[in-house]
Amino acid sequence: MSKVSLPLKGACHCGALTYEITQAPLVIYACHCKNCQRISGSAFAISIIILTDYLKRMTGKSNRIEWVADSGNKRFGDFCADCGTRISHGSLPDGEMLVVRGGTLDDASWLSPTAHIWTKSAQKWFQFTDDDLKYDAQPPDYQPLLAKFKALDLFEG
Repeated sequence: MSKVSLPLKGACHCGALTYEITQAPLVIYACHCKNCQRISGSAFAISIIILTDYLKRMTGKSNRIEWVADSGNKRFGDFCADCGTRISHGSLPDGEMLVVRGGTLDDASWLSPTAHIWTKSAQKWFQFTDDDLKYDAQPPDYQPLLAKFKALDLFEG
């Protein structure tokens, strides 16, 4: 597979809200929690963890919703004010990390999760592989996920 170039570009469903990710992500994982299932309308969501400063909004307006996650943590989600597509989410109070929804990237063909989290909520038909890092809930330590993603060496430069 060829290396991925930065910036990564993405948009909401209607195209009104666009963004760029200007630095390589820290990790990509699949989240199987009930909230991600509901928001994505699917069995899981592909989540890209980045440092907050590396998400650059290009066009459009976003709105925010807040909730308490299965873990008990306070969370927020930013979505397109026009079509409602979730673009990113994070923890409250705002931290230095942000999770961007992988399906909103213009080119998501290279995405492959290095781990699966909240597998206790996974759909029974979903098949994990022996190589997958799996966590019943939130990982207690993200170092194994970060190391596995870094070893893929996906990005130019």
